[in-house]
Amino acid sequence: MANMSDIFHNLKVIELASVLAGPSVGQFFAELGANVIKVENPKTNGDVTRSWKLQQEVQLSNTSAYFLSVNWGKEHVFLDITLAEDYAHVVGLIEQADILIVSYKPGDARKLKVDYEHLKAINPKLIYGRITGYGEDNPRTGYDAIVQAETGFMYMNGHPQGPPTKMPVALMDILAAHQLKEGLLLALLKREQNGKGSLVETSLFESAIASLANQALNWLHAGYIPQRLGSEHPNISPYGTVFYSKDEKPLVLAIGTDRQFAGLCDVLGISEMAQDKKFRKNQMRVMNNDELNSRLNSEIGKWTREELLAELDKSHIPSGAVNNMQDLFETRMAKAMVLNNKGMPGLKQVAFKVDQ
Repeated sequence: MANMSDIFHNLKVIELASVLAGPSVGQFFAELGANVIKVENPKTNGDVTRSWKLQQEVQLSNTSAYFLSVNWGKEHVFLDITLAEDYAHVVGLIEQADILIVSYKPGDARKLKVDYEHLKAINPKLIYGRITGYGEDNPRTGYDAIVQAETGFMYMNGHPQGPPTKMPVALMDILAAHQLKEGLLLALLKREQNGKGSLVETSLFESAIASLANQALNWLHAGYIPQRLGSEHPNISPYGTVFYSKDEKPLVLAIGTDRQFAGLCDVLGISEMAQDKKFRKNQMRVMNNDELNSRLNSEIGKWTREELLAELDKSHIPSGAVNNMQDLFETRMAKAMVLNNKGMPGLKQVAFKVDQ
């Protein structure tokens, strides 16, 4: 099997993007071996996320964890493309590039002469990836929290008696980045076939809507406006429900079938519950969710979390511990995914500035 970290070793990517969505696309290609050059503006001290530090990390380094999370493996050059010499250097990089990633506000790329129409005349094979907040025809700047609110995610997220709640990860940026990655990969395949570049674009707003999945169809198909349910699921039960063990540790169940529910009841020693007409079928469990959760919580509270999860795993019943970040990165699989610089490029600060 080929080394996946070297799959794009001949690919050159230029990144004129900041914050999270665009840079995470650039990092995706860097992780797969591409030469990714991130152009940052020296007048603004580079990408704004360089300064987005936790209180706990102020003394750790000059660069924030936020910035490091999506800028691994790139070369970083500092050029002000409003200056003629710097602009010429950027164009020189783009002339030799396979992919360009931009995240300008609508209209700004055209003003700076780094829009697709201008650059495809310079490099006809260029694949131009563009992320905006709301599309090229809408001048609004996209902010993840606002898009979460506008596309229904915040309204659905939180406890029933609580307020709409923003998710703790900028998920709209992440979703848009994944959409753009898919488009860029398809554009690379298309270029292999016809030798031509492409414009590939998405927006935070459109990517969010495309990711609503069953919740969108709950409205479009059934006329139901999804409500805040905490971690409960509107269509399946018990699915996403958090329970507490005897040692007061949280765990979650994801029971997707009647067979799995019967297996859960067997493990808990309440096999007769799976035959109760109020709980035998998923639809009835959804309708009697409160009573179901109460009875399950009582039984789960008789076990330690480690003991119960081990027994559920033996019976192939979907379940898991509710981990914090420390818990997560003590697991074998998470440890294996942590990248280091051994034999691979890390965060490379490159002084590439034209003398004035």
